[in-house]
Amino acid sequence: MDDAGAILEFLFRDGVAALVAFLMAALIVFAVTPTVGNIARRMGAMDEPNARKIHEDPVPRLGGLAIYFGFIIPALLFLPLTNELKGVVVGASVITLFGAVDDFRGTTPLVKFGGQFLAAGCLVWYGVHIDYFTLPFLGTIELSAAVAIPLTMLWVVTLINIVNFIDGMDGLAAGVCTIAAGTFAIIAISLGRPEAGVLAAILAGTTLGFLRHNFFPASIFMGDSGSMLLGFVLAAVTVHGVLKSVAAVTLIIPLLIMGVPMFDLSLTIMRRMKNRQSIFQPDRGHLHHRLFNIGFSQRKAVLVLYAWCTLMSSLALSMRFAPGFVTVILTGVVIGISLYLGYLLDILQVRSRRGIDTR
Repeated sequence: MDDAGAILEFLFRDGVAALVAFLMAALIVFAVTPTVGNIARRMGAMDEPNARKIHEDPVPRLGGLAIYFGFIIPALLFLPLTNELKGVVVGASVITLFGAVDDFRGTTPLVKFGGQFLAAGCLVWYGVHIDYFTLPFLGTIELSAAVAIPLTMLWVVTLINIVNFIDGMDGLAAGVCTIAAGTFAIIAISLGRPEAGVLAAILAGTTLGFLRHNFFPASIFMGDSGSMLLGFVLAAVTVHGVLKSVAAVTLIIPLLIMGVPMFDLSLTIMRRMKNRQSIFQPDRGHLHHRLFNIGFSQRKAVLVLYAWCTLMSSLALSMRFAPGFVTVILTGVVIGISLYLGYLLDILQVRSRRGIDTR
């Protein structure tokens, strides 16, 4: 572990800028979102209820545009215009544009994937890629360009879809990304990556500001323009600020922080492959749907998943800052609670299908 005094110095010195940027982003999104909602209504960009969806009334779904402005403005004000930031800004603009078109008119999965890879390519073009990482006991692993570039693009596209998949309940994606981005901000700053830390703090601010309008009952949805943007920026932060570090835990940290949505994505893909369905075909088998199906209200289901994500992020922070025995204890707690929640969901889901009272 790094010297505690040096870590505190990093956190205090760069944390002030990150906090101010966080607050500015939150205020911008909070103020702009109602206007974006009105524009979405006039344009007819509404999310209509159907058998798969939970909401019962049409809701505007261009909220990602508010998140975009709340992200871009503080990023350009608080960060130097390096090649890395150019890659993030250009990529964020590309992915938001593709998402907004999908929110307004609808696109095919192939077009969405094309936009995701194009945005990932923008990062790589401007030099943001995983050219090395550190493993416990093995040290630093150098990657050739032939490996680094496709690996980075695959990681970015995966994170984009992870966030996109969990955006199925009021406030869920925004809250999960607030927790994740806030955790990444602390870790990136402590690793001496202040630009990535400020970027993550700005993202946390945008999602917190949006959450005021998006928590149940939501007055607006972020849509693909928002969920894909959030996934893209989280991926950029992990590549630029966390994975590329000599600290041995940095490969594990992103997997922990994004552990719950990654688990949901894995289950979704396996379930759809087992049922011989397209992995792009929407269904109601996500973790939040399972909680809702067994009797949880939208608020309670979202809060349970917030708590689970917070627990995973706490473990990531413990690995970075706490003594080893604390991390060992917390690891046991996280594994125990995660297994219990998984078991509970499966048991209650089966009982619910059989018509047994699960309350």
